[in-house]
Amino acid sequence: MRHMGCRAAIESKTMSELREAGLNSKAWPFVEARSVLKRYEKAPPEKGYVLFQTGYGPSGLPHIGTFGEVARTTMVRRAFEMISDIPTKLVCFSDDLDGMRKVPGNVPNPDALVEHLQRPLTSVPDPFGTHDSFGDHNNAMLRRFLDTFGFDYDFISATEFYRSGRFDDVLLRATERYDDLMRVMLKSLREERQETYSIFLPIHPETGRVLYVPMKNVDASKGEITFDDEDGREWTLPVTGGNVKLQWKPDFGARWAALGVDFEMYGKDHSTNTAIYDRICEILGGKKPEHFTFELFLDEHGGKISKSSGNGLSIDEWLTYASTESLSYFMYLKPKTAKRMHFDVIPKAVDEYHQQLRAYPGQDATQRANNPVLHIHGQDVPVSTMVVPFSMLLNLASVANAEEKDQLWGFIQRYAPDATPETHQDLDQAAGFAVRYYNDFVKPAKTFRLPSDLEREALADLREQLAAYDGPVDDEALQSIVYACGRERFDPLRDWFKALYEVLLGASQGPRFGGFVALYGVEESVQLIDDALAGKLVES
Repeated sequence: MRHMGCRAAIESKTMSELREAGLNSKAWPFVEARSVLKRYEKAPPEKGYVLFQTGYGPSGLPHIGTFGEVARTTMVRRAFEMISDIPTKLVCFSDDLDGMRKVPGNVPNPDALVEHLQRPLTSVPDPFGTHDSFGDHNNAMLRRFLDTFGFDYDFISATEFYRSGRFDDVLLRATERYDDLMRVMLKSLREERQETYSIFLPIHPETGRVLYVPMKNVDASKGEITFDDEDGREWTLPVTGGNVKLQWKPDFGARWAALGVDFEMYGKDHSTNTAIYDRICEILGGKKPEHFTFELFLDEHGGKISKSSGNGLSIDEWLTYASTESLSYFMYLKPKTAKRMHFDVIPKAVDEYHQQLRAYPGQDATQRANNPVLHIHGQDVPVSTMVVPFSMLLNLASVANAEEKDQLWGFIQRYAPDATPETHQDLDQAAGFAVRYYNDFVKPAKTFRLPSDLEREALADLREQLAAYDGPVDDEALQSIVYACGRERFDPLRDWFKALYEVLLGASQGPRFGGFVALYGVEESVQLIDDALAGKLVES
């Protein structure tokens, strides 16, 4: 019992130190968490918890941006929980009452959906035949997506939110303050759009379509709106009960007011609307939340990644070649900087993630507060067993022309005899990813060249020194040999390493070469140099 008490005391001291560090850390999740905490300096939230929210447009399947938004919001939530005892919630809100503006091209029998254009997604039949509506189907995909990655969240459907009455108080307030809300919105619209705009979008009682029509009258005393439909017929509907929804910008701010949202982040494309969202929220009686704008991801050519164009990486593509944690690490890095998200960023993300894992146990609280793995895993940070970097596994797969990860394990176990697929599961997983990545991206691009006369001389020297080497298979000792062979011949020295990569590996970049020799094997490396000098690699 005394041992358990000591352990609890140590854990309590660690948490206390981490809280203190978090209150001063410059890591962006802690910076955002402190801004949320400041909202409740004088009194805790009346609703009993701090609310973090992320929104989702269910017109298509979840994508890598969805993951990034929820992952980053979760990082801020975790940071908040480390510096405060106030309970928290994360709400994932689906805008499934939006009208279907176009038929998606990736659904079965798309022609059957044409007649349902402009109807709420939860009123459109499910083309997959598995759910009550297309909106329900996409919501299920979103929830399965979030559950797969272990996110802790509450799900809210806009359809249920409007129809159940949970939004009624705010909608009635919107009729009372209609003119104030319209003034905010009209200032942001072109003149021709101002003439037909209304914050309210009625849902036609007969056709079920979401209508974009001007209001003839807004009766705050009855909570009703009057309008003409597209055929010129006049209708009067209550704004409650799901008969009416709000335009998307007013809806954003109204949702903040209705739920009491304390924090929401969104992409840079929303940033120009932030002042509108805030003012709508305040007019409707809410307190504007803290918000964080992140930069958008770019494709390999520097263009904005778009769901519709399909450029850039999908989440399935990333997870074909690397772990979820490496993707979370990529999401953590510099969220306010636009970043290329292409296949070539994966190896670096994997290796840097494991570098941070290995550093974490030896760090003090201040260093841990700034370590990305704390924000990815919370305080339950795993131990890395990646005794071979991912980039090195790729080079090993390349020289071995590997088709299966088992081909790599013979080399790995000679380099690290204690490693097994069972005891080093992240390494085993990475070996499989490396083989797949090599065959899909590295192998098709491999281009060997013959060495120049100077490079040939240096390679021959390296070959002889390795052949004569009888010391321990040690990365540093072998790296010293590699340095010595190039130091007197190449200025700058990087030209020597570039030659090693291009002549021996068929690539423009490569690993720390002494480590590669230790992993691949001294004898095998000698044979590789012999093959290169004989022109066999170029021929192959």
